[in-house]
Amino acid sequence: MPKNSTAQQGATHEASGAVSTPKVAWLIGPALVAGVAYLDPGNVASNMTAGAQYGYLLVWVVVIGNVMAWLIQYLSAKLGIVTGESLPEVLGRRLRNRWARRAYWLQAELVAMATDVAEVIGGAVALNLLFGIPLLWGGVITGVVSIGLLLVQSKRGARPFENAVIALMVIIAVGFTAGVFVGPPDPAGIVAGLVPRFEDAGSVLLAASILGATIMPHAIYAHSALSRDRFAPPRAAGDTATAAPTRHAGDELAALRGVGTARLLRATRWDVSIAMIIAGTVNLCILLLAAANLAGVPGTDSLEGAYAALRDGLGPLVATLFAVGLLASGLASTSVGAYAGAEIMSGLLRARVPLLVRRLVTLIPALLILGAGFDPTFALVLSQVVLSFGIPFALIPLVVLTAQQRTLGEYRNRPITTIGGIIASVFLVTLNAVLLFLVFTGA
Repeated sequence: MPKNSTAQQGATHEASGAVSTPKVAWLIGPALVAGVAYLDPGNVASNMTAGAQYGYLLVWVVVIGNVMAWLIQYLSAKLGIVTGESLPEVLGRRLRNRWARRAYWLQAELVAMATDVAEVIGGAVALNLLFGIPLLWGGVITGVVSIGLLLVQSKRGARPFENAVIALMVIIAVGFTAGVFVGPPDPAGIVAGLVPRFEDAGSVLLAASILGATIMPHAIYAHSALSRDRFAPPRAAGDTATAAPTRHAGDELAALRGVGTARLLRATRWDVSIAMIIAGTVNLCILLLAAANLAGVPGTDSLEGAYAALRDGLGPLVATLFAVGLLASGLASTSVGAYAGAEIMSGLLRARVPLLVRRLVTLIPALLILGAGFDPTFALVLSQVVLSFGIPFALIPLVVLTAQQRTLGEYRNRPITTIGGIIASVFLVTLNAVLLFLVFTGA
């Protein structure tokens, strides 16, 4: 199968254990695909709103979120590489009570749907800004294109899907960073924004939204599956694409791949580092662009208003690039989100739903919001808050599983890594608790 060719070709280059640059480059890819989740329209809405409303105040949230994201995505990829299973698959085996498993699936499924809302709405808004297409039809077009990308993944394998998503990531990076060079931010403001603090309840809401958009639960689920698929061992002769995967452990899995597990993990650290540097830089540029050019400008609390303000303040080229980046963001991230949703269902419920049927079902909430005329930017920000509440359910099991000897054997987390995961979990859960308090007390 095509998705196994990477592991096979990597095996032919295996040498004494040293990893040359071309060899590492050939193994890079899964993190870049998962990293698109960190550049989805929800990120754009949250970071743009934060910069326009609070200036440089929440720069520290973007930076800390990106640091935590590196650790989290690496742990997810490591789980997939060492066990040959995704996080939902491992949890599906460990949760023996079917009602507990279904309850866990339900919250994960709601998170996946919230992800889809952000991504489809973002694509629809971009098509409306660029071509004047009505939002509802823009959502339909975004969904159809995402189906095409998913068909590439299911028919052609992991590598072509990665190439398509990475190409969109390049467009996203150019589109969202161009404005910073035309309207540069204030260096003193950036430095001041690195000091952790909040101003009011609204800044707490936006901080939770930024973290929900930066550390996305579906990216945690997806990355383990992407690594599993990309480095799947070659199938035996006579196996079919639909055959149930055979579980292997430790050295047996590495032998079947023909590539050492330690080598894959070294390449994965590079993969995750590159992906997070790109995602973190772009997210920071979005907030800085708004802080430097949109702060105090009326109407910039929406993507449409931000587009108009960029066009009037920095010129039509910057505004057009911004809209093109938003479109690429919606198309790429909704494909990765749908991939994650399918993995969540198959891993936890042990049931597979036809791709087209599942895609159509998850499109419904976004299309209903667009059809009802609900403010798309506010829907994007709220969807990221929903994602923020889903983070602990993905992150805590990930930290626990990767710290266990029985799960990862010799590749289990070092104590310092586990401590870092615990700190990230406590920080995110605490922020969400504060947010709940503010919401229910009306603050």
